[in-house]
Amino acid sequence: MSVKAKRQSPTSRRAARGEKDTASVVIKFRVRPGDRALIDEAALLAGKSRSEFVRVASLIAATDVIHDRRSLRLTPEAFSRFVQALDAPPNANDKLRKLLRTAPPWR
Repeated sequence: MSVKAKRQSPTSRRAARGEKDTASVVIKFRVRPGDRALIDEAALLAGKSRSEFVRVASLIAATDVIHDRRSLRLTPEAFSRFVQALDAPPNANDKLRKLLRTAPPWR
């Protein structure tokens, strides 16, 4: 079981890396009027501009997706079983044989 650390804001992470907090590119996208109203209300309640609110929310969502797809947290026992499963030869079956005989799509 893992304990999640307190989430650090994207602005704090940039400051920790010594990066300046200046915008360098523009991202434009369209939203429905109801979505914009919801975003505006949330930004107001958070005390941020719409741009800052959307930027921070996007960075948090992007970080979460990357961590979900690239990180694997296991107990030492589960890690040992995981490594054993990776090291073990695959069980032969018809689907595996067919896959190994199939030419890859990039050829």
